[in-house]
Amino acid sequence: MIPELRSGFNQRFSAESYRALLALQQRLCGAKVEFRIAETPIFVPLALLDDLALAGADLAQRLIGNPSYLAAARRAIPTGYHVAGETAHPHFLTADFSLIRDPAGNLVPRLVEIQAFPSVYGYQVALCSAYREVFGLPDDLGCFLGGLTETGYWDLLRLTIVGRHDPQNVVLTELDPLNQKTLPDFQVTSLRLGIPVVDIRSLEAIKDKLHYRDAAGRLIPIHRIYNRAIADELIARNIKLPFDLTFPWDVEWAGHPNWYFLISKFSIPWLSREISQGKSNGKGQPVNRSVVPPAVFLSDFLDGDGRAELAAAGVSLPSPAGPQTTYTELLLKPLFSFAGKGIQFDPTQAQLESIPAGKRAEYLLQQRMYFVPTIETPHGLTQAEIRILYLWPDGGALTPALSLVRLGRGKMMGVDHNRNQEWVGASAAFYPA
Repeated sequence: MIPELRSGFNQRFSAESYRALLALQQRLCGAKVEFRIAETPIFVPLALLDDLALAGADLAQRLIGNPSYLAAARRAIPTGYHVAGETAHPHFLTADFSLIRDPAGNLVPRLVEIQAFPSVYGYQVALCSAYREVFGLPDDLGCFLGGLTETGYWDLLRLTIVGRHDPQNVVLTELDPLNQKTLPDFQVTSLRLGIPVVDIRSLEAIKDKLHYRDAAGRLIPIHRIYNRAIADELIARNIKLPFDLTFPWDVEWAGHPNWYFLISKFSIPWLSREISQGKSNGKGQPVNRSVVPPAVFLSDFLDGDGRAELAAAGVSLPSPAGPQTTYTELLLKPLFSFAGKGIQFDPTQAQLESIPAGKRAEYLLQQRMYFVPTIETPHGLTQAEIRILYLWPDGGALTPALSLVRLGRGKMMGVDHNRNQEWVGASAAFYPA
């Protein structure tokens, strides 16, 4: 979106440089990258990234400061996943934004999703470094946010994950980590912070403490867990852990599991309702109308006032003439799925009603956002989704630290939804300092 940087990059690009990018990223990560890396970063003004970062932080603070919302979100945590020792705030936050055209034709951001769960904090730094080295990006193009340098970024990440502990007593836990697509991120994080990567199913409980076994087979006590195990996957695969998640273990969580549920897609209907009711954040500041899309819970849409709420927010809805009535302006989303799983475009009345009444509160209907293609590529205009990565260490402040970009030309922006295309996939954002 900065024309001179965009055109200059495109002119210098070559297939050889892209192959070099892939090879360098694999070396930096120490593992094969299984998802597609885009041929290009994007070049945007810092003011845009700062605006997105401010919007996401404001929404998170609203949710954390709303006791009614938090109580409702806690009630939605599935049985067996309400973990003891909940922290006062999440350690990690991500906010995804699209760029759309508003009714006046202006390019404005819209929230796609907000999630209090770690993203690829290590991998993304490596990708920025690879883009910079392979394509000779000038030093005055920045990528870190919140006033951070690369050194400051790693210091803040270490403080957030490791805290005051010896790294050998801090573990990165995931389900079958060696076979996850995010393994490159685990490898970078482990190398930089000195913490082991451990399958969550291998933890051993002795009295009120959890342990892992190191490479020599020695039993090591765990003082802090950097949690990367996604509850949605544990539930979907019916994983039985060797310890009770709900027990009050003598351990700290970096990324407490409850926050995966407390700030998630569950929050969007609440934020949308605040807009329709004209509520402020307690400081007289209204919710940003240009950021939060209209959304309601499926249960409210079918059995309550949800349809009227969406219509009042300007969403075009057909009359429910029958089972084949199609809602082209809505997306059906399961609340706690990850990486775009289960999202349904153009749902019909019959499909909505086929979800059992007792399960309808676990889905939302959200206004569909039409991404505006803004990135010039040799294959035509490509659209971008921008994710802001935040860190929030114990005793510190919520800080935007880095951005992550996904490029695509499909219905959805995830790398799994843009297969067999070029100049799409995982990317990064740079800005002129």
